[in-house]
Amino acid sequence: MANGVYLDFERPIVELEEKIEEMETLAEERGIDVSTELSTLQAKLARLKEDIFSHLTPIQRVQLARHPRRPYPLDFVERCFTDWLELHGDRAYADDHAMIGGMARFDGQPVIVIGQQKGRDTKENLRRNFGMPHPEGYRKALRLMKTAEKFGHPVIALIDTPGAYPGIGAEERGQAEAIARNLREMAALEIPTISVVTGEGASGGALGIGVTDRILILENAFYSVISPEGCAAILWKDGEKRELAARAMKITAEDLRRLGVVDEIVPEPLGGAHTDYPATARAIEDAIRRHLGEVSVWGPDERIRRRREKYRAMGAWKGPDSAPAAAAVPAGGADGRA
Repeated sequence: MANGVYLDFERPIVELEEKIEEMETLAEERGIDVSTELSTLQAKLARLKEDIFSHLTPIQRVQLARHPRRPYPLDFVERCFTDWLELHGDRAYADDHAMIGGMARFDGQPVIVIGQQKGRDTKENLRRNFGMPHPEGYRKALRLMKTAEKFGHPVIALIDTPGAYPGIGAEERGQAEAIARNLREMAALEIPTISVVTGEGASGGALGIGVTDRILILENAFYSVISPEGCAAILWKDGEKRELAARAMKITAEDLRRLGVVDEIVPEPLGGAHTDYPATARAIEDAIRRHLGEVSVWGPDERIRRRREKYRAMGAWKGPDSAPAAAAVPAGGADGRA
């Protein structure tokens, strides 16, 4: 498994990988041929991976979305964009390192990229505030989106946060107002906007950069009004019931596509995005390219109209036995996949 980090449900895979590695080491030390046995074990490993990762529960997908080795927005910036120049500060209070943003090129076209960034170790996580933006982070993001609108550049938002920071200081500086303003302003942007949920997409902290023309989501990411643990604590007064909450909340990529909340599911390599950064980045790049091409042909008035209709349709039901109106034909094909 990636860098020796694995999840509980991956234990059978790890044990078989260790057995294969031991056999290879023994064969090398003793100079014996175990190719037949290795071939059998490797075939068994492939079947085991396919079986486990094709039957993941909602909470297991949440675990993959939070995997410590999962690629973060800056990993995708490095692989999907060129000429990245990070910009800092909200010009009012401070520079929030949990919210990244800057100028880049996508297929040679100037774009503005914003995203929520976590850390890889304790020191960086403290600097990034564990990917939970403060109000100044949302104000920085809005400043950059307005800059993009001024110059006619598309905005690409990469969502990965457990939520906006709920601390006293953040509340004192207007956390709720900053997010609410972003929702209003993003709904009225005249430029093409694409968001990609790459990991955790929790609460208004995610939505604060997610009101876009198209919403894409990685296969094992999730998007929700609250975390499964938070939901379980509120409804059952027991955070341990997170698995029950995850099922009830319909937060997986497939649930969201079926409900019309997201426009396309971006496939991940078998085992999760953390097992192959380049392949995951290529899949995201292809999806952004396709959707950006589609929304870029709209005029400003049509774009705003479509965007507002898109969000107003979410949660609108025709009847108790019918699908939500927004889920009629998802973008990217009949099944919502690339």
